[in-house]
Amino acid sequence: MLSSIAGCFCAGTSGSRVDQSSSAVRQRVSSSILASPLLKSCGITVADVEANLDEYMDVSNHMCDNLGINTSRMSDTEAARIYQYYLPVYVWCETQRKQHVKESKKTPLVLGISAPQGCGKSTLCEQLESLFAYKGLRAASVSIDDFYLTREDHVKMSAKHAGNRILETRGNAGTHDVRLGTETLKALKGGREGTIALPRYDKSKHQGKGDRADPSTWPTVEGPVDVVLFEGWMLGFAPVRDVDAERVDPDLKVVNGFLRSYKNAWDRFVDSWLIIKVASPEYSHKWRLEAEKRMRAAGKPAMTDAEVEAFVDRFMPAYRCYLPGLYEKGPTTARVTDSRVLTVEVDGTRSPVAEQS
Repeated sequence: MLSSIAGCFCAGTSGSRVDQSSSAVRQRVSSSILASPLLKSCGITVADVEANLDEYMDVSNHMCDNLGINTSRMSDTEAARIYQYYLPVYVWCETQRKQHVKESKKTPLVLGISAPQGCGKSTLCEQLESLFAYKGLRAASVSIDDFYLTREDHVKMSAKHAGNRILETRGNAGTHDVRLGTETLKALKGGREGTIALPRYDKSKHQGKGDRADPSTWPTVEGPVDVVLFEGWMLGFAPVRDVDAERVDPDLKVVNGFLRSYKNAWDRFVDSWLIIKVASPEYSHKWRLEAEKRMRAAGKPAMTDAEVEAFVDRFMPAYRCYLPGLYEKGPTTARVTDSRVLTVEVDGTRSPVAEQS
């Protein structure tokens, strides 16, 4: 099917965008959307596709422009990524936003996006933010990575837990400035008018150990905003009994203790949840290796394969301990079966699997 879509675009158009007036192209795009394994979970029906095809093609074209995809020469992979993954997810997010407004809530919709490292969540967030802006809405994006401790504070915290290898590097619970995250989310969620600064973290500082970026360089957004995209690899993780954390890894017991404060500090601000599910957290190794190889090929500084393994290994205990609960029960403030939770299972190529659980 997807090869026929790409073939149709190549033969039927000459510009960089799909010709929405071409009946052949419209049919191929419609067929591609209807082949998405996410339609049911995103609440999209055949009737919806027929009624909203112009809108769906418009937002898809916008994403293609952002990503540098020539819709007249789309590959099968690109077509699947746009029409069968990003588009359905955007439609679900917009439905959540409209329902949020319908419930007479005066605050912005906060969408929590929990996904393992390397699975493409940053790109997805960029497209969602861009689409909301394209539709005349104000959106702001923040990541848990933006809330890391300063380098000085991280060193002090790590010294208190000397010998704990998980806390030696940034990433796990305990390496964040929880108060900074709370203050930022409160400012965004509260519908405050005026300029709101969005913290940023510079991972290149201190030879890659990282440090908080100078506040003068932080991007800003004018409030009140309509949507907040809040993403992170461990967002929504629920703590377990200390003895269970210790069974996974002795160093995880302290991390588990830190994690207990995150629900009330951060997760409580989230209205709807997008969970990107993977069959194995080991995918993160593969994805990070691929990213570093691309950086080396481009002549940029990059970690060696051994350094990648050591870096990603610091996250594996948390994945093994908390992902099962996230996938089976849901994030800390919602059940996995709730209408405000969307779970998208992806494979090793970051594409939605054919059979969504």
